[in-house]
Formats: sequence, C-alpha cells, structure tokens
Amino acid sequence: MVPANFPSTEHRILSSSAAQRLSYCGRQAYEHDRDRFLTTLFSPADRREALFALIAFNIEIAKTREVVSEALLGQIRLQWWRDAIGEIYDGTPRRHEVIAPLAEAVERWHLDRAHFDTLIDAREDDLSETAPPTLEALEDYCARSSAPLIRLQLQTLGIAEGPAHEAAEPLGTAWAMTGLIRAVPFHARQRRVYLPTAVVEEVAVEMGELFELRPHAGLAKAIEHLVERAREHLDAGRRTARQAGRAALPPLMLATLCDGYLKAIERSNFDVFSARVQTPDRLRQWRLLWRSLRGRC
Repeated sequence: MVPANFPSTEHRILSSSAAQRLSYCGRQAYEHDRDRFLTTLFSPADRREALFALIAFNIEIAKTREVVSEALLGQIRLQWWRDAIGEIYDGTPRRHEVIAPLAEAVERWHLDRAHFDTLIDAREDDLSETAPPTLEALEDYCARSSAPLIRLQLQTLGIAEGPAHEAAEPLGTAWAMTGLIRAVPFHARQRRVYLPTAVVEEVAVEMGELFELRPHAGLAKAIEHLVERAREHLDAGRRTARQAGRAALPPLMLATLCDGYLKAIERSNFDVFSARVQTPDRLRQWRLLWRSLRGRC
C-alpha cells in the first residue's frame, strides 16, 4: 500500500510542526530510525502506531551500550525490558511511553514473544569489549538483532508465515551488517570494533590507524569483504521476498535502502569515512516509492 503523493507526504512529516504531532513512538522513529520510519508510511494507517511502537522498542534496547557506563548497568537495563515484555504477556503492562502502545500492539495483532526475547538477548553482545571472532559470528549477531523485528512487523501486518518471514533473516542480516559498516567511524571513536577478528588479521587492518579515524588499505579490504557478504544476504532475501506479496512489502523495503547504502560504499572505494557513505540518501523516499510501485523491495 503506497501513501498518496508519498514524497510530499514525507515533506510534511519532516517539518518540525508536523513532527510534533506524531505520537511519542512516532517521534522516536522519526528522530532515531528515519529509514524504518519511512518504510512504515507504506503500511495501512491502522497499523502504523503499532509499527512505530516496535521501532521505538528497538531503539530503546539498541541504545543500551551508549547510555550505560559499564556492562553490569547494561545488563540491568536489558533485564528491565525483559521483565516489561513479560508483564505485557501476563496482562499487567507497566506505565511507560513505549510499553503502553507496545502492549496494545501485542494484544491486537498477537505478536510472538520469542521475537522480543531474541532482540533483547542479542543486545547483550553489545556490552562485550571483544570483537566478533569470525565473520559467521558477526552474521549471527546481525540476524538476531534485526530479523526478529522484521518478523514482528510482518505479524503486525497480518502475515504470520510464508516467504516474507523466510526473507526476514537474510534481509535483516544484510541491513544490520550495512549499518555496522557505516557505523565503523562512530564505534572507532569509542574504541569499539565490530569487524571480525579473523577478517582484521587476514587483511592486516591497522587498529591504530582505525582509532585515529584514518582510512587505509587494510581497512578498505575488510570493508570490501563485509560488503560482499552483506550483498549476498541482500540478494538472497530479495529473491525470496518476490513471492511474499504486496501486503508484506513495508518492512521488507529496507532492502531498497540497504542496496543504496551498499552502492555508496562501493562507489567510495570502501572508504567508510567518506562523506558519501556517512550522508543519508537524500533520494531514499523516491527510491522507496519507485520500488513500491513495482511491488518489489
């Protein structure tokens, strides 16, 4: 489903006055996860608040590492969310600006609790000071921290199983990997590394250069390797998604944006410090509209 005059609709939403009229969860999505916010605009109007609540929940758990000073505090924060989700399913949700609409979404659209638990558990990996040992470990983290959210969004749209859910894992993996690639400079400033240790050693990434935010050949080679794997996941997910139908399109349309970001990295010769890589795609609403009109993600 495509909103009428989507680009102009987005323009109105992006104005400060219109943004203030969004619900709390809608504002959180708009301010902190603009890509998913845009894809949500393609969903039926009666599902958007539930989708915004899911995005806001994901924002809350995803920022855990950034808002705590030590791992133990992060674990306490994630346990708070585990307990809160449990209370939703017990029918006694606590008072909270995200929990209330999330509880309504769970009850109305019969969302699977296991997906929430997987998302929360995945965020414990962010509290580790150790980089993923292998590319496979990174891919596993990306799948667990992204695919369940897509599946929850699909359930909100009334899609309980089928090709769309099968596409969720490769598309979610590709999306999370692409996000981590683009976030290399952000994490380097914090002296955090998500580049797999095996890849770092294989292509001789100079960690001192990385932490000084300087591009170099080893880093570019590592990024190229990750981009190749992300694109493999993206292509696999897109092939499966072709059988999913238009109703499943909104959450799967992250594939369109993922493809654009990967192309920007490739065109920048795998320099993650490039402005082209770090600048959001200004044409993304048009790309989404065009792909949606073709019924493709």
